Amino acid sequence: MNKDLLIEQFQRSGQGQVFAFYDTLDVAAQQQLLAEAAEIDLAEVRRLNETLLGHGAASIDLEDLTPAPYERLPINGGDAEAWAEATAAGEAALRAGRVAAFTVAGGQGTRLGYDGPKGTFPVTPVKQKPLFQVFAEKIIAAGRRYGRPLHWFIMTSHQNHAATEAFFVEHGYFGMAKEQVHFFRQGRMPAVGFDGKILLESPGHIAMSPDGHGGSLRALDRSGALDLMEREGIDILSYFQVDNPLVRCIDPAFIGWHVVRGSEMSSKMVPKAYAGEKVGHFCEQRGQLVVVEYSDLPKARQEETDANGGLRFNAGSIAIHILDRDFIRRMARGTGDASLGFHRADKKIPTVAADGSPLKPERPNGVKFEMFVFDALPFAKNPVVIETDRRDDFSPVKNAEGNDSPQTCRDDQLRQFARWAKAAGATLQTDDTGLPTVTFEVSPLFGDDAVSFAASWKKLSPPPEISAGLYLE
Repeated sequence: MNKDLLIEQFQRSGQGQVFAFYDTLDVAAQQQLLAEAAEIDLAEVRRLNETLLGHGAASIDLEDLTPAPYERLPINGGDAEAWAEATAAGEAALRAGRVAAFTVAGGQGTRLGYDGPKGTFPVTPVKQKPLFQVFAEKIIAAGRRYGRPLHWFIMTSHQNHAATEAFFVEHGYFGMAKEQVHFFRQGRMPAVGFDGKILLESPGHIAMSPDGHGGSLRALDRSGALDLMEREGIDILSYFQVDNPLVRCIDPAFIGWHVVRGSEMSSKMVPKAYAGEKVGHFCEQRGQLVVVEYSDLPKARQEETDANGGLRFNAGSIAIHILDRDFIRRMARGTGDASLGFHRADKKIPTVAADGSPLKPERPNGVKFEMFVFDALPFAKNPVVIETDRRDDFSPVKNAEGNDSPQTCRDDQLRQFARWAKAAGATLQTDDTGLPTVTFEVSPLFGDDAVSFAASWKKLSPPPEISAGLYLE
């Protein structure tokens, strides 16, 4: 875009302060600032200022909420025949090459005390495989099982894109074909002050931040990923986040429920571990499926019980979804009324003073805008929620210590391996929580669920002793 025209547009929009220090910058810094400014949709910023910053800013609507229905696992009273039908439908979709994996991987490992993209963080008990390798091996295993190698789409951020690509090159794409792995960057939004003015992070940089996991839908469209999917005959995308190594990246039953129900967007839930667990809540509201964040649902509502004494709002969202390709495109382009809204988050945003010197605020001084992928659910036709076993699908690595830490995730992996080994007839000692007394590891290439593990175990003659350091691949 023409430099003068771009600067003029910002000035006409009342955002000329973005170029306050332009004349003091060298040529390279000027070009960088212009490139950042060109990313910004000024009309969108103006709308967000009006709707999210003004006195008429919308509040969270909690009227008419009821718990959302979901398909229970057979072990919890669900219809075993329907689950078998769903699994068969999912397997057929995989054999037909209709499915791809999609990982939202824009985050850094900062909260883990780790310097690098979160997907490069080591998580497995013996081999210390990084998260990306765990997912790659699960995707490879599914491709072998169903006779169709799967494509893998990975959304990075501006901050970690180059490092992520380099990591895959360094590790030979973890055994996947380079042509099957597709990287693209998440979109960004400018931060604004409480007066709606776009903030500068430094004289030559706009305060930009990722547009939230909901931005993945726009990024899939804008990057050309959806066009690639269409060329390859892929119309089903398995969405999961990079911090959860237990996730069943490619789950035939989940895919099958989506297919059988003719759903445009499907989701997994786990029964909440306790009333205040920090997960979203699947709810129905005036005939639509919605997710209400834990921070938005009052404590009294979270603690409501049903006639059996269980939690009434029990269905916890764990950020695992299936999406139809055409639905993603419709949401990304805002076709009709199908459009993701932004949420505001008040933050402490490093910025600059009038003379260009750095300012590090001690309290929130501005707003970041982000979209949530689950906000697409009310627009989806026939959305379906299925129950999953937390032990086999959800143990994220978010915190350096305590809950959802590398230690809790490692232990959950070991419990899973031990369950599979015991079910296959192996002998090993576990404590009251199912944690084995020895540390061993199972590659997804050996088994990525109880059934595939048992099949591989049966082929070992004789099977090995489950001992410290054992690695099954």
